[in-house]
Amino acid sequence: MGKKQILLCLTLVLMCACKGVKKDDTGSDKPVIMVTIEPQRYFTEAIAGNNFDVVSIVTKGNSPENYDPTPQQLVALKNSDAYLRIGHIGFEQIWLDRLLENTPHLQVFDTSKDVDLIFDDHHHHEEGHHSCGLGVEPHIWNSPENALIIARNTYRALSQLDKNNEPYYFERYDSLCNVITKTDSIIRHRLQEPGAAETFIIYHPALSYFAREYGLHQISIEDNGKEPSPAHLKELIDFCKENDVHIIFIQPEFDKRNAELIAEEINGKVIPIDPLSYDWNAEMIAIADALATQNK
Repeated sequence: MGKKQILLCLTLVLMCACKGVKKDDTGSDKPVIMVTIEPQRYFTEAIAGNNFDVVSIVTKGNSPENYDPTPQQLVALKNSDAYLRIGHIGFEQIWLDRLLENTPHLQVFDTSKDVDLIFDDHHHHEEGHHSCGLGVEPHIWNSPENALIIARNTYRALSQLDKNNEPYYFERYDSLCNVITKTDSIIRHRLQEPGAAETFIIYHPALSYFAREYGLHQISIEDNGKEPSPAHLKELIDFCKENDVHIIFIQPEFDKRNAELIAEEINGKVIPIDPLSYDWNAEMIAIADALATQNK
């Protein structure tokens, strides 16, 4: 279904939508907060506890770079109290302004506020950003340092939405910060093991902030957001052979054939990862574990 058809469906459904008590798909009467991706749902639920129902727009197995919401999700958005955006991902760049035109009551909070953003050509080409010729690298959540900032912004948003329960949110925010800090400590310990990889290949460059935080080198199989050319693949293979690189990460929403081709040429390992997983801390540690065991 195209974007025009989806917006038409939204208009028709909103005209017919019932007014009154808000309910999510489970029939809950709790106020609803919408977020963009599953890691956000993890952060938000950790702080919100039982006071809000938290719903992700981009569901498991889909890419937030080019996701189109369903009419049902658009109705759910209309019935929400707030939207917590991750900041700069493709879905938000393409859809958010249009969605807000149909939901003027909706409070929107940007959880990327105060993150030290990375700018690159890749996301300029892929998502059409135009900031001095560069686009924002949007995968901010894949970094414990940034996760602490996202958590703080989420705590502030919840406290603004529900001022009476601010102490409750602060207590849960503090607990989440402890989890994030412990995750960071485990990652650093893993990456200090002898022989741990300092460079890795990844299909879609979703670990830029992870790499920056831990002094690693990320190399993308994608070429400016597109399928790699034979020449690009040859460059990657030659680089890996010259620099003893053996780790190749692949996300579930992308084709793994090129990753397997490179692995065969360099005697490498293709390792499935899911940076969009709800289990944020487990995923971050699993990535570090894979890098720590490069030669094992």
